[in-house]
Amino acid sequence: MTSSLDEIVDAMPEMRLARMGLTLPQVPAPVGNFDLGSIEGTTLYLSGQGPVLEDGALATGKVGAEVGVEDANYHAHRAGLVLIAAMRELLGSLDHVVQVRRVFGMVNAAPGFEDHPAVLNGCSDLFCKVFGPRGRHARTAVGMSSLPGNITVEIEAVVSILPGWSPKP
Repeated sequence: MTSSLDEIVDAMPEMRLARMGLTLPQVPAPVGNFDLGSIEGTTLYLSGQGPVLEDGALATGKVGAEVGVEDANYHAHRAGLVLIAAMRELLGSLDHVVQVRRVFGMVNAAPGFEDHPAVLNGCSDLFCKVFGPRGRHARTAVGMSSLPGNITVEIEAVVSILPGWSPKP
């Protein structure tokens, strides 16, 4: 039987993240005339993010040619970590997240590659682990002929946040 303290901790994404021992990467600065994300009422729209690896480099290559599905799934996990880091940067705490609503994932796919959903599961599974039931979301997984800098995946998200929340000063 789970104690009430464990239930409280499991309901808090910041505590879940700490329990899992995950370290969030540095969020890359936008490379154009756009913001990391924008907030409208109780909705946070996050700009697309790529897979920042542990050493700070971006994972690159064509999935289905130079990069296998398993590696690309890990790259989607890493892009998901960047999205979570962006949520924290914009909101001050992941505990302000009410629900991950939508994920749109693009895979830098070789011609004929068809396993886009298996790649994007890396991000979706991460969101469910960090946010619990609040991490389940609608999703689109598509293949592209290329992505910026030849990155393997780019993922954006739409997130509901607490009403009355205001940005950090």
